[in-house]
Amino acid sequence: MKTEELIEKIVSWTRDKVLTAGCKGVVVGMSGGVDSSVLAVLCHQAFPQNMLGVLMPCHNSPAAVEHAQAVASQFSIPTKIVTLDSVFDILLEILPNDRTDPLTSQIAKGNLKARLRMLTLYYFANQLNYMVAGSSNRSELSIGYFTKYGDGGVDIMPLGSLVKGQIKELARFLNIPQQIIDKPPSADLWEKQTDEDELGFSYEELDRYLITGEANEELRKKIESMIAASNHKRQPPPVAMF
Repeated sequence: MKTEELIEKIVSWTRDKVLTAGCKGVVVGMSGGVDSSVLAVLCHQAFPQNMLGVLMPCHNSPAAVEHAQAVASQFSIPTKIVTLDSVFDILLEILPNDRTDPLTSQIAKGNLKARLRMLTLYYFANQLNYMVAGSSNRSELSIGYFTKYGDGGVDIMPLGSLVKGQIKELARFLNIPQQIIDKPPSADLWEKQTDEDELGFSYEELDRYLITGEANEELRKKIESMIAASNHKRQPPPVAMF
């Protein structure tokens, strides 16, 4: 499929899902990364008058906000900035921290940031009668690399069937700033965090496996294990039937 045709399909699909739900537009969290930048631009095409980008710094690197603002400025996307530092800090003060394992504590704090952002996006969505569009892609969704009820807590995922490499292709076609395309993917949930360091493999390797099934035995087992372990994150909560 040509890039132009793919963009038209994403824009049309987004518009159809929102209007069918009786909503007026879309709200998107803009993190300064390539996925959210592409999503924001396409959602703005779908709803030029009814789209809002929300920047939600929470002890982020300054570059993340700068990159999000650069995209918003280049494509004339209306934005709101909600700084979550103090809310996050207050929650950490009142929540117990019984874990001694630093990694477990770090992940819990990172997930807390993602869930605060979800709350913020739905606040705006409820006020405006918009839907929340999430920027997760197929690569992330397949292995569960997202926060349940955080960045995974959205109404629609227009990019959810595209692997990371396809998102970058769209970014180049849309003329997203090159520095955003080139920087290491990161959820920016803690200092110097990058997706690929945390995963232990590259998106290129993951994309290849998802598209072709090709990977060395060690990588294949690791990916398949992550897919199986995260299956609950991709399903609605099970309902007990008696």
